[in-house]
Amino acid sequence: MRIHPTAIIEDGAEVDPSVTIGPYSIVESGAVIGPECRIESCARIYGNTRMGAHNRVCHGVTLGAEPQDLSFTPERATPLVIGDHNHFKEGVNISCGIKSEQGTRIGDHNFWMAFSHAGHDAQVGDHNILANGATLAGHVTVEDHCFVSGQVAVHQFARIGAYAMIAGVTGVSQDVPPYALADGHRARFVGLNVVGLRRGGFDQAQRSRIKAVYRLVFRSGLRLAEALVRAEREHPGPETEHIVRFIQSSRRGLISLG
Repeated sequence: MRIHPTAIIEDGAEVDPSVTIGPYSIVESGAVIGPECRIESCARIYGNTRMGAHNRVCHGVTLGAEPQDLSFTPERATPLVIGDHNHFKEGVNISCGIKSEQGTRIGDHNFWMAFSHAGHDAQVGDHNILANGATLAGHVTVEDHCFVSGQVAVHQFARIGAYAMIAGVTGVSQDVPPYALADGHRARFVGLNVVGLRRGGFDQAQRSRIKAVYRLVFRSGLRLAEALVRAEREHPGPETEHIVRFIQSSRRGLISLG
């Protein structure tokens, strides 16, 4: 273990011997840090944090911090659980949980740019990018392979579907469905995230299927339930199934067509 002499590792912290910890960082009692993690300067890992392997935590990051929730008391805290190969740039702040037993969860291979934030009980999957200042409120769900641009604010309980992209300075108050491109002062559906889909290996047939499903959802004039039934019947496939299930499980409703 390579620990700078100014770092503070409290008794009761579980730190793998392969971990590097830089100057003036603090790891609280109860925190768990897995193999080959790199904690740089002035970071703070709170006691409710459980971190996997090969994560990089840059200067000034706070992980597992107290939620910005007026009802919070320390005895109600639930964990922040982080997977493997995540990169947290300078000033990132992620809260522990409070309202759910599972707490806040971050998957694998996510890239959090400077000063991005996730609130309590947020659920973030794998291979997502959050640009500078992107903010996820409490209970937000981000699936996999999403791109959340700079200064985006996502309302509590809203969901971002897989392979979606949110344009910069967008306010997201409702669910953004999978594969979508959303933009606007209040997020609107403005098309498919074509670049993300191509990078993700979606071929022309898959992209065409997704486009046809959203044409039914947004442009057919059908009631939403009827459009989803037709989508499953006329355009069967895993992408259609993902879109239909996502929409059917929405609690806040979908963003509207831009």
